[in-house]
Amino acid sequence: MGRDLLTDLELMILLAVLRVGESAYGVTIAREIEETGGRSVAIALVYSTLDRLQDRGLVTSWVGDPTPERGGRAKRFFEVTGKGIRQIKDTQAALTALWKGLPELKGREA
Repeated sequence: MGRDLLTDLELMILLAVLRVGESAYGVTIAREIEETGGRSVAIALVYSTLDRLQDRGLVTSWVGDPTPERGGRAKRFFEVTGKGIRQIKDTQAALTALWKGLPELKGREA
């Protein structure tokens, strides 16, 4: 197949960026993963993964204006690229194909 699939953490981070939208930065991304995905994740891990995703062209980032509540520090915001969307869809398709037809997972609550 040769598709470049995402790890579970990469997928969760990209989905969280999409869910949060324009205000997606480290804290809001980690919060979305915890509240929606039920997984606690350290901010440092979020940023190191985002750096890796940016190196691969799956997200872009920009620095916002400094804010008083952060002691004058600016936030780094993230957005998923078209390539990132394609990799999300490829990963979803691969996982769905693996789940399909497993009798252990049919008609049962998780």
